[in-house]
Amino acid sequence: MSSLVSVDFTDGILIITINRPEARNAISFDTAQQLSDAFDQMDAREDVRIGILTGAGGTFSSGMDLKDFAKTRKRSAIPGKGFGGLNESPPKKPLIAAVEGYAVAGGFEMVLACDLIVAANNANFGLPEVKRGLVAGAGGLVRLPRQIPYHIAMEVLLTGDMLTAERAHQFGLVNVMADPGQALSEAINLARRICENGPLAIQAVKNVVNKGLDFPAADMFDLQRPLIEHIFMSEDGKEGATAFAEKRKPVWRGK
Repeated sequence: MSSLVSVDFTDGILIITINRPEARNAISFDTAQQLSDAFDQMDAREDVRIGILTGAGGTFSSGMDLKDFAKTRKRSAIPGKGFGGLNESPPKKPLIAAVEGYAVAGGFEMVLACDLIVAANNANFGLPEVKRGLVAGAGGLVRLPRQIPYHIAMEVLLTGDMLTAERAHQFGLVNVMADPGQALSEAINLARRICENGPLAIQAVKNVVNKGLDFPAADMFDLQRPLIEHIFMSEDGKEGATAFAEKRKPVWRGK
């Protein structure tokens, strides 16, 4: 792929890097298109178990590239996928955000679309749209109150002030805190732990958890059942049980 987004693969992990440090990794339309292609690649490749999204040059992303929008009149969204080719339709496989520096506006909303978050302890998150008379319509309004306590989410959304990584970690938004410059390394460590598990099971967990948030309590087991039945009939399901009985590591086939 071109320099706007770089993609690297290692040990079942696809590392997707927004590569516009000179623009604080702002998301132009072309960047969004390349990110969308990278997320498609992540789901399509059988050798990929999990993805990591990060930014080059010591920052995650400053959000929408307003200079590019003023010049091209193209928004940083992909039809059917939303901002950054991610926010309205995340990949089926788990995605970790590795955050250094700032994740602001659409950049923070991309972080919120990820399944796990690793952040440098000096990183900052922000949704400053209200300071410009706007709102965080690419996921901030609907995701943040589901991921941290309501009153804290409202403080972030209504003031537009920054949320430090330390405070985000206290409220359970950040999974792992890292030393500055080590967010990607710690994200890879977390991804490797996940990759030790059955790939079909990993995808099923993400699918059920995300859909299950909207399941009525009375129907949740009936709605869950067709989403997980194939796991118990899979080759991997049999291999996991057999490996346990034989006291060895399982050899996953993704089938």
